[in-house]
Amino acid sequence: MEISSLTKLFLIFIFLSSFQLCKASGEVINPFTKLRFDGKNGEFRILQVADMHYGDGKTTPCKNVLPQQMSSCSDLNTTDFIFRLINAEKPHLIVFTGDNIFGFDATDPVKSMEAAFAPAISSNIPWAAVLGNHDQQSTLSREGVMKHIVGMKSTLSQLNPPDVPDIDGFGNYNLEVHGIEGSELTNKSVLNLYFLDSGDYSTVPSIPGYGWIKPSQQFWFQRTSRKLKKTYMHTSNAMKAPAPGLAYFHIPLPEYASFDSSNFTGVRQEGISSASINSGFFTTMVEAGDVKAAFAGHDHLNDFCGKLMDINLCYAGGFGYHAYGKAGWSRRARMVVASLEKTGKGGWGDVKSIKTWKRLDDEHLTTIDTQVLWSKRSAEVYWKQHLYLPR
Repeated sequence: MEISSLTKLFLIFIFLSSFQLCKASGEVINPFTKLRFDGKNGEFRILQVADMHYGDGKTTPCKNVLPQQMSSCSDLNTTDFIFRLINAEKPHLIVFTGDNIFGFDATDPVKSMEAAFAPAISSNIPWAAVLGNHDQQSTLSREGVMKHIVGMKSTLSQLNPPDVPDIDGFGNYNLEVHGIEGSELTNKSVLNLYFLDSGDYSTVPSIPGYGWIKPSQQFWFQRTSRKLKKTYMHTSNAMKAPAPGLAYFHIPLPEYASFDSSNFTGVRQEGISSASINSGFFTTMVEAGDVKAAFAGHDHLNDFCGKLMDINLCYAGGFGYHAYGKAGWSRRARMVVASLEKTGKGGWGDVKSIKTWKRLDDEHLTTIDTQVLWSKRSAEVYWKQHLYLPR
């Protein structure tokens, strides 16, 4: 588990650089104002990193690795893994789905966040993050952690939508991925990404356990989904069905417990640590009709995808070396690639398919469990049967 020379050099950069790019007024400059599909191959590639649990860097030991790996293993192995994935997969967006730092072991949460997100920043790749249940367990509040993330360089993360003043949590927002530059879908979002704060722990005395996605967040999601569908389907060159959507949050929904080894791809090696109540967000997504897959972290030893009511519920699997894991079971990350349809004129149309696979942190960055999450062909059959009429 030797750390690469690239990572060693980069550690110097971490401590010599500031990771904020500001205007004179103090407003953060965001160079990534619009996400867009790649005009060369019609793809949009998303790397999901779940549960880095970053602490204090090289002094923070690894958990649950083989005995021979312990002496040289630290947070730097997590950093090295991200660098290797970026070089191998060349993502257009990196999504960090919570427990990005492990607050209890982060002496300075700002420095820990800067080190944790540094590979994305130094690679000049846009990135987005949501919070888990451990991010705020240092000297910053949950709101303070998200405010710092929003101010970091090259991030597309947002604190909350400004037009929804009473929304619960910190880090509920959506990102639009537009069609190929110069195509008929240049100004349309052909892939919609939803990010939600699934909370940390219950604040209701009679309800034990973890947090959940609250009604105010679901109302925001419903309104955003309706607005995106209306824009996509009620303009010139209108599409026949809504653009597909993907949802990212930290704590899995209770519906993740609906699967067994016969109806998912991947492994389930621990229980589903969802909230002890069901707040109904899965039903909300089913009713909206546009979300094709949801991606969570939290349970590090689960990495499966299972389909329920036409929505794929997926884990990424544990990524960070300071997070609990399983000795001999490689840390891993999930890739999602959306591909556009080729038109008859040699151009690009809307999304044709969404695929996923996982990469292991082994010698070859082994790819496993490649599967199709959604395809336009199957969706067209569905919408013909249901005669979808957006309002």
